[in-house]
Amino acid sequence: MRTYLDCIPCFFKQALEAVRITKVGENLQKKVLDELAKAVSKFPLTSSPPEMGKIIYGLVRKITQQQDPYAEIKKRSNKLALGIYSKLKRKVSHAQDRLLMAVELAIAGNIIDYGVNSFSHRKEEAGVKVGGSLDIEAELTRILNQESKLVKRENERIFNYSQFKVELKNANHILYLADNAGETVFDRILLEEIKRVEQDKKITYAVRGGPIINDALLEDAYECGIDQLAEVISSGSDAPGTILSLCSQEFLKIYKKADMIISKGQGNFEAMSHLSRPVFFLFMAKCPVVAKDVSTICKLPIDKGCKVGDIILLYHGGK
Repeated sequence: MRTYLDCIPCFFKQALEAVRITKVGENLQKKVLDELAKAVSKFPLTSSPPEMGKIIYGLVRKITQQQDPYAEIKKRSNKLALGIYSKLKRKVSHAQDRLLMAVELAIAGNIIDYGVNSFSHRKEEAGVKVGGSLDIEAELTRILNQESKLVKRENERIFNYSQFKVELKNANHILYLADNAGETVFDRILLEEIKRVEQDKKITYAVRGGPIINDALLEDAYECGIDQLAEVISSGSDAPGTILSLCSQEFLKIYKKADMIISKGQGNFEAMSHLSRPVFFLFMAKCPVVAKDVSTICKLPIDKGCKVGDIILLYHGGK
């Protein structure tokens, strides 16, 4: 996905949110915005938003001298999500279609995202505090209590479950691209269901190569028990999306050999929607620009298109 003009104000909101989390003074906060303004002026619209995300959080780290401003937030996300793990498992075990429920919950968990400020206008619905920071505890409660409302609005044009089941059955090696910390627990639910049906499937779970927003790192995957189900690797990149040109050779070898790619999160969609190979994108549409881009890809009319808050299981056949 390319960068749209509507993305640019969001870049500044993201930068301001990130630098405020570091609790530095106003002068350093302004310095981040000043440096970002210089970077934006040179940033081509043909590049993807995660490429600017890497620049934004690189500026925050450099100017504040804090390497992982979201470290405590990620720990809390993991702890809170692990606290509802047994309830999530019960939802799956009681479902008529266990795999479908696991998929729906995995996507519902994608809302745990500190990098999407444009989603904050849905405060009453999305568990967002007035300052724009996601209230993880409130959101997890909402997912548990209102899951049926969240995920039963599936539009078959953007929720390709039938094809997902077919590809899953035929795949021997699955590459699962992670997104946020905390969300990794919801990924675990889906991976466990896949393994329950076909125990011999090889699964590789790829996390970010360095701190970026609240995206999952190796330690988050291990803390949430992903290593019990899959080989956990780093993509080698600290961008908030899987940008292949920035990934390690180890990751790229696995990417090329995998029979099926499951990509979690809006950032991965933004970075990979132009690729030449098939990918299943699982995420929640958190901003109007992405929702519109999904509608364009699926050739949907405006009245039946993707909307902010929709859950998406999109098969992208490659270009």
